[in-house]
Amino acid sequence: MRRSPRNLQIACDHRGLTHFGGVYFFHEFLQVLQLRHFLSRNLRYPRRNSRYSLSQMILALVYPLVLGLDRLETASFLRSNGTFQYLTGLPNFPDPQTLRRFLHQAPDSFREQMNGVNNRLLQTFIHLPDHRSRLIFDLDSSVVTVFGRQEKAEVGYNPRYRGKRSYNPLLCIEANSSYLWDTELRPGNAGTWDGSVELMASCFVNVPRDIRELRVRADAGFGFNPVLEILEAREAHYAIVARLTQAFKRLLPGLRYEFVNRQWEMAEFEYRPHGWPQARRYVVARRFIPAEESQTTLFTLGRYMYRAWVTNMNLTPAGIWHFYDGRAGMEPRICELREDFALRKIPTASFAANSLYLEIVRLAYNLVTAFQRNCLQESWQNLTLQRLRYKLFLLPGELTRPHNRPILRLKESPFLRDLARDILKRVHRLKSLQS
Repeated sequence: MRRSPRNLQIACDHRGLTHFGGVYFFHEFLQVLQLRHFLSRNLRYPRRNSRYSLSQMILALVYPLVLGLDRLETASFLRSNGTFQYLTGLPNFPDPQTLRRFLHQAPDSFREQMNGVNNRLLQTFIHLPDHRSRLIFDLDSSVVTVFGRQEKAEVGYNPRYRGKRSYNPLLCIEANSSYLWDTELRPGNAGTWDGSVELMASCFVNVPRDIRELRVRADAGFGFNPVLEILEAREAHYAIVARLTQAFKRLLPGLRYEFVNRQWEMAEFEYRPHGWPQARRYVVARRFIPAEESQTTLFTLGRYMYRAWVTNMNLTPAGIWHFYDGRAGMEPRICELREDFALRKIPTASFAANSLYLEIVRLAYNLVTAFQRNCLQESWQNLTLQRLRYKLFLLPGELTRPHNRPILRLKESPFLRDLARDILKRVHRLKSLQS
């Protein structure tokens, strides 16, 4: 048995150590894209204190999100990490008050500029690594509970913290690529479809011209005529959960159903709810509930459990059901945004500043997603940010300078050596955003 060391001394004089050695790969990805230059050319924000450039301030907000330092005060930990600053090219790291002041004092137009930057990045990323011809938009809202007195934080639907004030952001995620296509911050008492027309209009403007087909999935909160009209005006194909009004429920038992498997039977019909200008196609699925089965969370009528969608797609009823069930992949993405990208950590008391911060969260999320899709092996492309941190970004590193040439030393491992070579090879195949 090996003996433990005796008379061990501790010396705190090494200047080349960092917890975040693996973040260099992500930084190299941003370098190849020339992201700083891209931000500098597309953002305008007149400031009296120009100690940090606009691109440096944006990255100083993005890197803590990527590394799991979810609060501005926690991000100050990076101020004493000179090796991290060297690896990421930051001259030093702003203090929390500087970051918060940056968000507070930003003009109203700056949030629109950030939205435009995110949109232009998406138009580049969506065709990487392969060209796309179809997009699938998944729409949903999320409850973000706040603790304090934030502007426009209101009491609304909040299943976890009932009676607490919250925000209720709208989210649109492209299903195949997992990119966060657009967002909108709303008060906590906003109706589910409030702002969805504006959100969809913004999403459609951002769709590349060479996309030939657009599909949309959403829950019953978006099943209102104004939302459907804007989808039809854009010639988008949609499948949206039907709103179960009393008049609609009365129609369900009298429909003609056909079995699609051993348990479920389906029907389709044309229906025009009150106030709609025309009838639309509805698809309904139902399953008989045995007496011994426990109560389900789906809609039940008599001894049957129902699911229903309004759609303009040419698929069979079973095809509509199968297509909509693909929307389940949005839930883990929303959870990742809330937990890993600090969507729940509202940084300021200003609604405008928090809306700007949401755009920065969107930028960080899409950059990490693009890094995974284009620079990592296939088995790593669906990792959550939390797992990606522990497998890559949080690799301990030592910066040395033999013969005055910087070398980042990571753990001795053949797997890690091959991984580093593969990532850098994939990174350097990319083109800059300016090309």
